[in-house]
Amino acid sequence: MILFPAIDIKGGQCVRLRQGLENEVTVFSPDPVAMAEHWERTGAKWLHIVDLDGAFSGDPINRDLIREICAKVNIPVQLGGGIRDIDTASAYLSAGVERLIIGTLALEDKSLFADMCQEFPDRMGVSLDARDGKLKSRGWVADTGLSVEDVVPVLENFGASFFVYTDISRDGMQSGVNIDALENMLKLTSKPVIIAGGVSVLEDIQQVYPLTAKGLEGVITGRAIYSGSLDFQMAAQWLNEHNS
Repeated sequence: MILFPAIDIKGGQCVRLRQGLENEVTVFSPDPVAMAEHWERTGAKWLHIVDLDGAFSGDPINRDLIREICAKVNIPVQLGGGIRDIDTASAYLSAGVERLIIGTLALEDKSLFADMCQEFPDRMGVSLDARDGKLKSRGWVADTGLSVEDVVPVLENFGASFFVYTDISRDGMQSGVNIDALENMLKLTSKPVIIAGGVSVLEDIQQVYPLTAKGLEGVITGRAIYSGSLDFQMAAQWLNEHNS
């Protein structure tokens, strides 16, 4: 299982949002590049980057900053936020991003998403962000009227190579993982699943670890590793011991 440190970029800074609310911002670092290098030194095998400005605006506002991060670290980067056309996807992959996470576009223009999957096979994932089982889009501010059951089989058929599932009600709350929702998600797809939202302590990671046998690829953690409730180095070491 992979432990992904989250670097959420807004206004050129490393931040976290509470339950995805744009005005509920905590700044953790003014230098996302230095933060990326820090997590690599601390034992990260991957980085999870979100362009929050891109997610809310639909434009790749922080592309230069993300390119710099890719140039400075030696571990792969996955990126989401504001990727809504093939040109933007191509530019990010050319800049060094290993794989992309598509949210709004995958839900609102499935034909274009299918084209992106065909253009960049095995490098396109989908972010599914749910509150009370219903999916949100456009930076979690728009209701889609859809559930994970409605979209996962379709998106997998179109070429999604992995899924990132976020329980919005638990994001940034450090309240533990929604195990029932995670197990339901794992039943819906044969593709790897990454979860976000609710991880606050090492025990949360230990609790979901057995689900790696059912397709859980990793856990994204943000606020917990910045606030210190989860010691990233200790968690990475625990995973190294149990993954081998």
